Amino acid sequence: MKKVFVLLFLMLGFVSVKSMAQDEVEEVTDEEIMKFAAMEEAVAFYLQEKQGQLVEMIKTDETIGGAGRYNEIKAAWGNEDKLAEIKITDAEKEAFQKIQDFMNSLGEDVKNYKVELIMDADVLGAATYNKITKAMSADPSLKEKVDSQITQLKEKRAADGDDVTE
Repeated sequence: MKKVFVLLFLMLGFVSVKSMAQDEVEEVTDEEIMKFAAMEEAVAFYLQEKQGQLVEMIKTDETIGGAGRYNEIKAAWGNEDKLAEIKITDAEKEAFQKIQDFMNSLGEDVKNYKVELIMDADVLGAATYNKITKAMSADPSLKEKVDSQITQLKEKRAADGDDVTE
């Protein structure tokens, strides 16, 4: 019985070592880090642009008349009594809904853009994305390196005058 137990224990240990070897993270190159960081920075910039468009829609919508009225409608939205209290017009409802539809589409739009970049082998490629994502979860210092690279790319974009916040 002891021999069976020892044999079973050794086999389990062998299986564990073998599975750990399969879980080893592939080494990530500086070029792959740069591509990954460039993709992430591009997605962040795209989101920033879309958010800027949203703010501009709210500020410039002639029907709603700016951010103050937008916020008033937003606070009352979904409550017919409050909407009646603030004397919302049908045109304001329509304009507000248009802004809400744009806002609701942002998440899906940004997600689709990111997937498009990931799937494009010239930009990054799915295999590289998966490799780096797995490596970052296993090695926090790699995540710091990627984050640092993203920050540098954002700073470069701002220095080149492509910053949305300007």
